[in-house]
Amino acid sequence: MSRTNFDQLLQAGCHFGHLRRKWNPAMAPYIFMERNGIHIIDLNKTVAKIDEAAEALKGIAKSGKKIMFVATKKQAKDIVAEKAASVNMPYVIERWPGGMLTNFPTIRKAVKKMANIDKLMNDGTFSNLSKRELLQVTRQRAKLEKNLGSISDLTRLPSALFVIDVMKEHIAVKEAQRLGIPVFAIVDTNSDPKAVDYLIPANDDAKDSIEVILNACCGAIAEGLEERKAEKADEKAAAEQAEEVAEAKPRRTRKARKEEAPAAE
Repeated sequence: MSRTNFDQLLQAGCHFGHLRRKWNPAMAPYIFMERNGIHIIDLNKTVAKIDEAAEALKGIAKSGKKIMFVATKKQAKDIVAEKAASVNMPYVIERWPGGMLTNFPTIRKAVKKMANIDKLMNDGTFSNLSKRELLQVTRQRAKLEKNLGSISDLTRLPSALFVIDVMKEHIAVKEAQRLGIPVFAIVDTNSDPKAVDYLIPANDDAKDSIEVILNACCGAIAEGLEERKAEKADEKAAAEQAEEVAEAKPRRTRKARKEEAPAAE
């Protein structure tokens, strides 16, 4: 069964592309028709592509790896932050810092710096600072939190990138390509799909369009996480059972020996 359907996508306005004069010819296979100078996206293909991307995302989540969501455009920020946080995945909704992926160790240092400031504030080290110095430190902490707070738990490179608008986030996409990280993206009619591994042809400007697609994809990620949790619980139960059996075996052996001893006499 599909995670979305034609009517859901139609209602959300996923079918509205860009003006014909702005189109990218590489998107031709996903365009259904042109109406009043605007390209209309083939939603049947969108449904199929959402299912394909969702299954791949589910597999990544089930294996315990991280998927980074990237959306710095105004209308997508809040939705992406909410949906990514609901499945405990990192996200970037402010400016994309150059080298976020290709220079990841430096980004980790900035995140650690934020953690160190918190530690020093909590243990009272900053209590002797002047008002001006304290204000500078607080501002620095706020800036780091704004740009990197959402990736503070990311200790290694993400295994995939989910991008809203590949044109706007072209730096992120190029960095992912360079490192061989698969890119999932909502791709509109004015974008180049060649840079994307799992494309979802749809309107990347409308809030409702972004939300309905993220609901399906994050739902798949949540399923993957649940399955991983269930598998871990089963493995733990099996290990405990094996341990109990191993402990019980020597007892039975000793008991058998005691019973055999009188019989031998």
